[in-house]
Amino acid sequence: MKQSLFTLEHARQLTGDVWELALAGDASAITAPGQFVNLELPGKFLRRPISVCDWTEERLVLLVKEAGAGTRELVRLPAGTRLDLLTGLGNGFDVSAVPEEAVLTGGGVGAAPLYGLARRMKEAGRSPAVVLGFRSREDAFYLEEFAALGLPVKIATEDGSLGAGGFVTGVLRNLPDCRYVLACGPSPMLKAVCALPQLTGGQFSFEARMACGFGACVGCTIGTKNGLRRVCKDGPVFRKEEILW
Repeated sequence: MKQSLFTLEHARQLTGDVWELALAGDASAITAPGQFVNLELPGKFLRRPISVCDWTEERLVLLVKEAGAGTRELVRLPAGTRLDLLTGLGNGFDVSAVPEEAVLTGGGVGAAPLYGLARRMKEAGRSPAVVLGFRSREDAFYLEEFAALGLPVKIATEDGSLGAGGFVTGVLRNLPDCRYVLACGPSPMLKAVCALPQLTGGQFSFEARMACGFGACVGCTIGTKNGLRRVCKDGPVFRKEEILW
């Protein structure tokens, strides 16, 4: 974990409630896709945990969904605003444990950490399939960015306005080589994906309310087959075989 000041370069609106934030600063503490930052907002007591979409050692890209007054203020801050961030938090995806054929699966803003994961897998000579789920065409984002990586991308929308109608599970069932997934999204989606009978393994990134973000308050504790685990410190990524639903 490292505390640093970052400068907001831009805030770009992607959909009605999802924004891309680019920040310049020392991101060297981030070592794996799926880690997150804890961002301090002026005048707010608690920091906001936000998963990392992509990064270099000197730059961060975050995808932020407006979920309340804090994030509403955050995405409307002017360029040049200085923000205090804790970086390198959590345990991300273990790419070394991923078999050759794997599918990246994201629901809504859960697609954010999968972009950085996909980019690094591509740089390592891997070409995983990507399945993204959204409520509708208007809620879809980062499709061009994923496509620019040269990966096969399939979309599911709940109202059928883009790609396959329904949920990501419907698309995954029809992928003949879908045996291992790396997934991020709301808990009902993760539970449904985890229950797919063809899966032999996977890594699942959980969303949770976090007060501290580094394991001190134990407010984000969940039960696993290995006992109680903190989403912020022991996760947010957990292996399929250790998850209790």
